[in-house]
Amino acid sequence: MRGFGFAEHGGLDRLGFVEIPTPEPGPGEVRVALRAAAFNRLDRFTLAGIPGVAIDRPHVLGSDGAGVVDRVGEGVTTVAPGRSVLLNPGIWDGTCDACRRGQEALCRNYRIVGEHLQGTATRFVVVPERNVHPLPERLSFAEGAAAPLVFQTAWRAMKTVGAVAPGDRVAVVGAGGGVATAVVQVAKLLGARVVVASRSPEKAERARSLGADDALVFDDGDRPLDRVLWQWSAKNGVDVVFDSVGAPTIPRSVRAVARGGRVVVIGATAGPVAEIDLRTLFWRQASVRGSTMAGAEEFREVLDHLAAGRLRPVVDSERPLEEAVEAFRRFEAADLFGKIVVTLPP
Repeated sequence: MRGFGFAEHGGLDRLGFVEIPTPEPGPGEVRVALRAAAFNRLDRFTLAGIPGVAIDRPHVLGSDGAGVVDRVGEGVTTVAPGRSVLLNPGIWDGTCDACRRGQEALCRNYRIVGEHLQGTATRFVVVPERNVHPLPERLSFAEGAAAPLVFQTAWRAMKTVGAVAPGDRVAVVGAGGGVATAVVQVAKLLGARVVVASRSPEKAERARSLGADDALVFDDGDRPLDRVLWQWSAKNGVDVVFDSVGAPTIPRSVRAVARGGRVVVIGATAGPVAEIDLRTLFWRQASVRGSTMAGAEEFREVLDHLAAGRLRPVVDSERPLEEAVEAFRRFEAADLFGKIVVTLPP
């Protein structure tokens, strides 16, 4: 089976089409014929190689996917061949203490399609039955592929980990990434006042179309991130700062936080090691919290909001799978805004 990915870790020059075995569903598993797959920043890290994560190669990229159920394994009862579905890319074992408590995102054996397992930028993918969900009628296959990873990540980061409450001041650092476009919508849905802070004036303004109340531009000169957020909050600080940038912004995100505030970190696209002033944390009784993916109930909540139209996927660009190399290079574009999607014919 042909898929888009890599045979060896490295840079963009390693991208190409590879051959992997066609998967067959075992007991409790479902095989989906993909109609659309979406890429995330995670795919860039997987391509480069993630320390401590062993990946079978050749490897197919793509965590997100939507398509049609093609075949089901023994014991599958909730979906049947021919059903249009989208996938939850987070895989948990269902047997550990965290899973039994309904905290699947904390599973010690948690894996992600496209990172630890073969991805969705190919013809077929096999996942457990519980990871297959009906595609909401209002969503196309491309929109269905653009939604799962970013919205579940945003939902857990804002509602569960960030504990966003109505009236909270929420700052989203960065504007163009898929998770950032989801966080703006989730924070507004939870009743927050949302500001987007970006180095790009164009991206910051585009975030207003997703519901952001304000848009700010910061730089490394006389408009540093902490200063513009401090001024925006009338020098009271921000209740929740969402930061997926990492090393360059985390220290300033911490300086911008309010008393009792939270900095929620879901990624480190610009570097994983940052130095922060601990005195800010204890004096303001603030915290830095990590978050990733979501549990089963959180994912169902996201699907309900997507089905009702309260959340909407943001697709930056859409290309056929045969143009996946060109599609993937959109990550290098300064005007990237939303998810990169590749489509497959029936």
